Order: sequence, then C-alpha cells, then structure tokens
Amino acid sequence: MIDPKAQREASGAGLRIGDVAPDFSVRSTVGQVRLSDYRGRWLILFSHPADFTPVCTTEFVALASSADKFEKRDCALMALAVDSLFSHFAWLRMIRDRYDIEVRFPIVEDPTLVIGRAYGMVAPQDNDSATVRTTFFIDPQGVIRAMTCYPANVGRSTPEMLRTLDALQAVDEGPVLAPANWAPGEALLAQPDASLDTVFSAKGQTDWFIREAGRGSRK
Repeated sequence: MIDPKAQREASGAGLRIGDVAPDFSVRSTVGQVRLSDYRGRWLILFSHPADFTPVCTTEFVALASSADKFEKRDCALMALAVDSLFSHFAWLRMIRDRYDIEVRFPIVEDPTLVIGRAYGMVAPQDNDSATVRTTFFIDPQGVIRAMTCYPANVGRSTPEMLRTLDALQAVDEGPVLAPANWAPGEALLAQPDASLDTVFSAKGQTDWFIREAGRGSRK
C-alpha cells in the first residue's frame, strides 16, 4: 500500500506541482503494481468516480482507443477508483462486449480511500470519491508536473490530455515555454531575457519578452 510517511506529508495542504508523487503498491487489473516501477517514463494517474457510470465509461473507451498515442509518447496510463478489483473486471468485460475495445492499462482498487486521500483526490472527511475526477501528469523522475480536476458530471478531454503531455515534453527539451493552445509543430516561446539592455534594444514593445524559439516536434 501507500508509504505511510508520504501519506502523512500529503494529507496536509495536498499535493502540488513539483511534489514527488507518493509511492504505493496495490492490486490492479493487471496484477500488483507499484507507482515507483514507472520511473524512467511518463505516467498519467487519474481517478474516476465509480465503475459502471456513464461518463467514466466514455472516458475509458476514449483512452483505450488512444492508448497507442500515449505509448508513442512513452507515457503509461493508470486509473484509480474506490471499487473492488472484481468490479473493475466486470466493468471492463462490459466495455469490451459493448464497445469492442479492451482496456489494458491498469485500474487499481482503493476501497479504503488511502491512495485517494494521499493524493488529495478526496477530502479527509469524505467516505467516497464520487465527486472527484482528478488527473496527475507524473514525469520520469516521479515529479508531478501538471494536475487537472473535473466534476463527476464532466468528462475529460483525451486530446487535451495528449496536448498537455506534448507541451510538458516539449518544454523539457530546452528553456522554452508553450503558449496558449500550443500543439506539436507550432512555435514555442523563448524565456524572457531579464536584462534592461534587452528591454531597451528590442525593436517592438513586446519583443523582449515574447519571442519565438523554434517549433516543438510533431507527434
């Protein structure tokens, strides 16, 4: 299960971007999994409110359909819910029979909410995670680089998950920034040069802090 020390540290103010993701070992639909075993590659850890729910089902169909796109980016997927392992199995069988797609990424069980609470997916006083749809983008060093949180009645956007992953990987390639709505192949921005000489010598009023810095790779 989750490291008790990490749980205590995370249960206060909650996890933030830049924190190391708390490690855990737990049963999943693909066997026992440990978060730290994914070091060396990207990992997207996301919670879903419950098995056999309409929005979650559409999310899993969409993510399973795009699993090869995440794999191309050297990124694994891992889902978490409070339901039992056998509930996960029954739900995945239903998805396979109804939508003709197999969900092969691990879905971990968290019936005691210990992982969900450590990650701030549920509040300490909550008895279930039915109101939480949280996503953590974890880099190869195990550091949380981005987080999103949606309500139970709004599903995630798989294209936006891929775009966020692309942007995080692109900015890791150099001292660059990903602007609004950036997509692979579009221009990235250079880090501003914090020097008065640069400010005064720039041709345009914004040229000293908004400058293109090449284009991100296409996926």
